[in-house]
Amino acid sequence: MNSVLISSESRYPINRKKIKETVFSYLEKIGLEDAELSIAVVGSRKIKELNRKWRNLNEPTTVLTFALEEPRDEKGVLRIGDIVICYPQARLIAQEDNLSMDEAVDKLLVHGLNNLLGNYRNDSNFLSQTPAADISGT
Repeated sequence: MNSVLISSESRYPINRKKIKETVFSYLEKIGLEDAELSIAVVGSRKIKELNRKWRNLNEPTTVLTFALEEPRDEKGVLRIGDIVICYPQARLIAQEDNLSMDEAVDKLLVHGLNNLLGNYRNDSNFLSQTPAADISGT
């Protein structure tokens, strides 16, 4: 059974059920079972801080991913890694693409899953509809 750990600052209303449904559907489609990942929805300051620490980039971006390269644990669980989504950036995407916030977070979540699992060929739809400045943070 797959597992999703979700954290979010209280001022960022997210649909946890929708996030889990998206992750479970994605993992099912690629045939990955007994996997665990965490998703954090944060503000611009936090993602900027993470960018500065891990990417030497002093600005906010839409999504960050941190892959874990560990074997399955003794219970057979594969911990994939972490996806960090910037809520204010998701709000901008929602406005630009005329999406609901759930749809914008979902879009960024799939982008993060693609990055985390190296599934870039399925990411072309996201990339073609999102300005490069929003993806790269530049």
